[in-house]
Amino acid sequence: MNRDKSAKAFEASREVLPGGVNSPVRAFRAVGGEPIFVEKGQGAWIEDVDGNRYVDYVCSWGPLILGHAHPDVVKALRDRIGLGTSFGIPTELETRLARKVISAVPSMERVRFVNSGTEATMSAVRVARGYTGRSKLIKFEGCYHGHVDALLVKAGSGAATFGSPDSPGIPPEVTGETMILPYNDLGAFESAMDAHGGEVAAVLLEPVAGNMGLVPPAEGFLAGLRERTAQSGSLLIFDEVITGFRVGLGGAQERFGILPDLTCLGKILGGGLPVGAFGGREEIMRVLSPEGPVYQAGTLAGNPLAMQSGLATLGRIEAPGFYDTLNEKAGQFIQALEGEAHEAEGAIRVQSIGSMFTVFFRSDPVVDFGTASGCDLDRFGAFHRAMLSQGVYWPPSQFETCFVSEAHGEEEFARTLEAARKAFQASIP
Repeated sequence: MNRDKSAKAFEASREVLPGGVNSPVRAFRAVGGEPIFVEKGQGAWIEDVDGNRYVDYVCSWGPLILGHAHPDVVKALRDRIGLGTSFGIPTELETRLARKVISAVPSMERVRFVNSGTEATMSAVRVARGYTGRSKLIKFEGCYHGHVDALLVKAGSGAATFGSPDSPGIPPEVTGETMILPYNDLGAFESAMDAHGGEVAAVLLEPVAGNMGLVPPAEGFLAGLRERTAQSGSLLIFDEVITGFRVGLGGAQERFGILPDLTCLGKILGGGLPVGAFGGREEIMRVLSPEGPVYQAGTLAGNPLAMQSGLATLGRIEAPGFYDTLNEKAGQFIQALEGEAHEAEGAIRVQSIGSMFTVFFRSDPVVDFGTASGCDLDRFGAFHRAMLSQGVYWPPSQFETCFVSEAHGEEEFARTLEAARKAFQASIP
């Protein structure tokens, strides 16, 4: 597979962009080789500048639940773009999308739109501190909540890939109020709350971890967090930037029946355009300016193009049977992939929920960041390179999650399974 144009594009990008990319994991440092440069996408496929086509399991890191360039989304954007791209003035689109979000997500009574998941988590933490009058935070090792200074501690995803979860450029005093606990360890959480519960403003986590690979919550873990935070007066914040509208219309909180005080959203909410949101109970959200004293703002927040794309996307996924169909076909494919992994030599396991999954190169279950870090990263890199050479685009890090879209079907799954069979063998040291 010739990728000369991608190589030249990467060389040119390194002259003007740090590392040649605008987000670290894209640089392929964790898997070896050089990144492809994408020209276009359609359905479940992307095409690079050399004309090579790949079945895409990154889906823009989750938001493209309908696939690339879905006709409904494209039409909605074409209809809207000629009317203006940005105003910094209210539009009715914001209200329409907010009503859909509040209707779908069980815990949300009020919502504010922002421009990214990072802005959503940053703002939710500020609201929690303003509402409670407390300063301490609890987060969990391996959960990534964007590149917020106070939260970029023991993070997953890109930070984990490069082995530097504590980033230079962040003064120690900024993270001094952030306590880090192991994911899925309810005992450690109880001990921390015994010692500091009266000082904790918020407990923040991904209800299904997606930034150390796909790691579901242990039985009783979310319920234990909910019970203890309610007792202590701390707010429970679910970062559903990945799981929101992905594991179900109401997100992980609907799936597990656990309602947080605040929820952070992103990804699918904009149908592929930059957007984020946070929200929760009305009494909590009232602390936000202009109703309350907690300041948060954004010129591009509620951007009409992002709102229009979100309305088109949510309009399709809220249709009866959408998730049943998506999760059934994803489940059948993942089961077949597990079969290929079991047939292969060496330790490989697949973990999944709904249309999200990760292939881990280890034998035991991955339950937290410690077990995720024990995977065979060299073998994952070899697996990734082999998949890419056969026309399957896999996330270029062991600590990321794969996504199945509505557009994936029998042809794409068959090609992927054949490629995986060869790649598992090619990855053997």
